[in-house]
Amino acid sequence: MTYTKPADGVLYIEATPAQAHKLRLRSVVGFGAGGGVPEQVVSKVTVNELTTVAATYALAQFSGQRGITGPSPGLQNAAATSFNLADPATGKAGGPMTGDSANSDTLATQNTLANLVSLCVTDNTRCDKVLQLATPRGGTKPADTVQAVLNLVHDPTLSASGLEAMARNANVFSPALTSAPADWILALRYSAPQVYAPGRIAFDAKGNVWAANNWKPGTRDSSPYVTVQDPTGRPTLGSPISGGGMKAGAWGIAVDHDGSVWVPSYAGNAMSKYSASGRPLSPSNGWTNGGLNKPQGVAVDQHGNLWIANSYGVKGKPGVGSVVVYPHGDPSKAVVIHDKNFNHPFAVQIDGQGRAWVTNSHFALQEFRQAGRPSRADGSVTIIGPDFKTIKSITDSSIQVPVGLALDSKGNAWVADFASSAVTEIGPNGTVTGVHQLPKKVFPWSIAIDGQDRVWAAGFGDSSVSLLCGVNSAACPPGASAGTVLSPAQGFQNKAMQHLTAVQVDSSGNAWVANNWAKIAPPTGGVGLVELIGVAIPVCTPLSPVPMRSSSTNPCPK
Repeated sequence: MTYTKPADGVLYIEATPAQAHKLRLRSVVGFGAGGGVPEQVVSKVTVNELTTVAATYALAQFSGQRGITGPSPGLQNAAATSFNLADPATGKAGGPMTGDSANSDTLATQNTLANLVSLCVTDNTRCDKVLQLATPRGGTKPADTVQAVLNLVHDPTLSASGLEAMARNANVFSPALTSAPADWILALRYSAPQVYAPGRIAFDAKGNVWAANNWKPGTRDSSPYVTVQDPTGRPTLGSPISGGGMKAGAWGIAVDHDGSVWVPSYAGNAMSKYSASGRPLSPSNGWTNGGLNKPQGVAVDQHGNLWIANSYGVKGKPGVGSVVVYPHGDPSKAVVIHDKNFNHPFAVQIDGQGRAWVTNSHFALQEFRQAGRPSRADGSVTIIGPDFKTIKSITDSSIQVPVGLALDSKGNAWVADFASSAVTEIGPNGTVTGVHQLPKKVFPWSIAIDGQDRVWAAGFGDSSVSLLCGVNSAACPPGASAGTVLSPAQGFQNKAMQHLTAVQVDSSGNAWVANNWAKIAPPTGGVGLVELIGVAIPVCTPLSPVPMRSSSTNPCPK
C-alpha cells in the first residue's frame, strides 16, 4: 500500500476484518515534526491487538468519532509514546516495556488487554461480554474493540475483575496478569543518566521533561545536574546538564516566558537558570540575591516575575523563611517579602489574578530527612498580591504540613496536606471549601490539575497517585462532585512507582511522577520518572500559570 507522509500530524492504520465486525485494530505508522521527538515513519507495519492497545492508550485524549486529531505538540508526542508501548513494525511490546524490570506490571497489563481484544477475532459470544463489561457507567455499550479499550483508559477502574477473568480465555500474549488488577493504568518508568532522587518536574513548550535531582546516583551527595528527557523518556538537550550553580536541585522548577528554566539549588542557597537549549545562564555559583537560604518552590507569574519560596530565609526577620521575587527574572532587583506567618515556605503557585499562593510547611526538611516524619503537624497557606504585599494566611485543622499545591482554572487552590493525608480545597477568596481525605498512609506531597480541572495527588507514603474530581463535575462519572476520589482507594499503584514528590500533566494527556525516594529508612534515592499514559486531560505547557486545555481552534499561547 502507499501513504502520504504526515506533515505534522499522525499517520495510523485501522483494520476491521470482514468476518469479525466488532474487531477494530489500530497501529500508528508515523508522525510529523512539531513535538519534542523527531518525526518518524515506519515502512513495515503490523496491525494487531497489541498495537491497538498501544495506539489507543497513547492517543486516548485525541481520539474521537472523526478519528485521531488534535493540536501540536501534544498530538505528535502522544504518537511517539505509542512506539514505547508497542513496536508497529514487529507488533511486539516496545523497548521500554521489556528493557526495565520495573515495567513488568505494565507489560502484563497490556498483554491482558491485548488478549481481551483477541477474543473478538473468532468468539462473538465472549466478544459481546467484553464489550458489555467495558461499557462506561451510565453510558452505552462500545461498538468495537477500540472503543472498549478507550473506555478503560478514561475509566481505569472499570470492570477490573470481570475483564481479567474474561482475558483468561485467550493466551495470545504473555506474560499476562494472573489476578484481577486494581486498575487498567499503563505506567512506564524511564531511567536516564543522573535522573536520581528527582524532586520536581516541569514541561517546556515542546513537551520535554525537566527535572531537579536531589542526589548523585547511589549516594546522598548533592547532585550537580539538571536533567531533561524528551516526551518518550530519552535524554535530550545534552542531559545531564551541569553548571550554573546547581547543587542539589530542590523541590522547584519553572519555565519562564522565554523558555528558560529556573531551578533552585537547595545546597547552594542559590537559583540556577538554563536556556531552552540546555545552556547554563547563571553564574558558576548561581544567583543568591535576596538572601536565599534553602530555596524550594518557584513559579513565574503573568509579568515574568520569578517567585521563590525561600524556606529558611534571613535570620532575625519575622517568621521562619521568606518569599523572594526577581522582578521580570532580574536577580539584581530582588524583592524580599517577610511575614510573621511564614514558616518554612515550601511551594509557590500563581493564580489567574497574579496572586502567589505559598504553603508554609512548618517543619525543617532536614528534620524530615533524618527522622522520616515532621516534628510538628500544623501549617498554613499565605496569599500574596501582585504588589508583593500579603493578603491573608489560611489555617485549618486539615492543613498539616502542607507541601505542594496547585490552582485550577477557576482560581481554587488544592493543597497536599502531608501529615493529615488529605487534600484541602480553598476558594479564590481564601475560604476552605472542602477537605478530601485520602488513606492515612498516602502522605500526599504534590498536586497537579489537568485540562478539565481534575485533581492529581502524588503520594509519598504509599507510592501512589490519587485522582479526584475537581470543580468541573461534568468531567467526572455520574454522581461525582468536587473531591470525589476517582482512583482506587489506595490510588493508582504500579511497580514502576516509588516514593513520589511530584506529579505534572503534559500536553499529550499523560501524568508524570517523580520517584524521589526508593526507601524511607535509611533514605535511598528513587530512580527515574514514571509516565501514566493517556489518563489525564492535556494542558498547555509550560504552565502559564493556571491549567489551560488547548484545541485545534484554541491553541496554547506562544
